[in-house]
Amino acid sequence: MTSAAAPTALSDFYCHQAIPGLADIDVVTETDRVLAFHHTRPAYPVHIVVVPKEHVPSLVDLGDDNADLLLEVMEVVREVAGKVRAEHGAASITTNEGLYQESKHMHWHVCHRGENEQEILAAYGHHDG
Repeated sequence: MTSAAAPTALSDFYCHQAIPGLADIDVVTETDRVLAFHHTRPAYPVHIVVVPKEHVPSLVDLGDDNADLLLEVMEVVREVAGKVRAEHGAASITTNEGLYQESKHMHWHVCHRGENEQEILAAYGHHDG
């Protein structure tokens, strides 16, 4: 391994800690190719991370042969978001790119930020109806 590769390898918490079971994580759901777990340092009252078990750098750097993996990841994101919405009334789903992406392993955050219904409606309203 070259020294240039070491920082990326060391910064991939998902490949080196969470997926192989070396970190103490609270699993939400798991398939053969996808893992969803409660964030180890949550920024919100409900903060779940969904990752492919295979290393994929990011949504933009998915590669040509990973469309089926992305579909499976999105199915898990959808399932987890549905559970969060059913329990809390709302879910926020995000992924990051470039400098916003701390870990260079594609991952999706499914969160409930803790707002009540009045706070959510004040911020987002009812623009669909």
